[in-house]
Amino acid sequence: MASTTLSSTFSLLARPSSSSSASLARSSVTVPLRRSRRAVAVASTATESPKIVELGDAIAGLTLEEARSLVDHLQERLGVSAAAFAPAAVVAVPGAGGAGAAVEEAPAEKTEFDVVIDEVPSSARIATIKVVRALTSLALKEAKDLIEGLPKKLKEGVSKDEAEDAKKQLEEVGAKVSIV
Repeated sequence: MASTTLSSTFSLLARPSSSSSASLARSSVTVPLRRSRRAVAVASTATESPKIVELGDAIAGLTLEEARSLVDHLQERLGVSAAAFAPAAVVAVPGAGGAGAAVEEAPAEKTEFDVVIDEVPSSARIATIKVVRALTSLALKEAKDLIEGLPKKLKEGVSKDEAEDAKKQLEEVGAKVSIV
């Protein structure tokens, strides 16, 4: 069955198109599912030729392994790569390991950072409050409240340079700071 489906699919790909007329009316196609005895009705409003419908039915009937083989064959035959059409951020599919898995690209470099105060020793509280007030526009009470229930974000969505500068100033007075 699989070889018949594949050979009919490839023969459809090899044939030149003989008919360019298509129906604009809403059509309904019944696609049998391989593992169950139900059929799924697929409604389409796009213009479809019988060749396209037949090809779609043949592809829908393939197993995952056969579909992967079809993709590999078409890439080789047409000289294209699926990676050329992939979006910038590739999401890995669970359970899709091995040769057929998509190549993951490096994540984009982060441009916004958060400065988080993790810990302030009791001997450095007053100096830390002064630095927090200098870095932000907080009043004395708000700055004191900020360093009491740690860890807390001091700054959100700042540039890397600004985050590193704030971290350096806070660590100089004894606070433990992280950049997220």
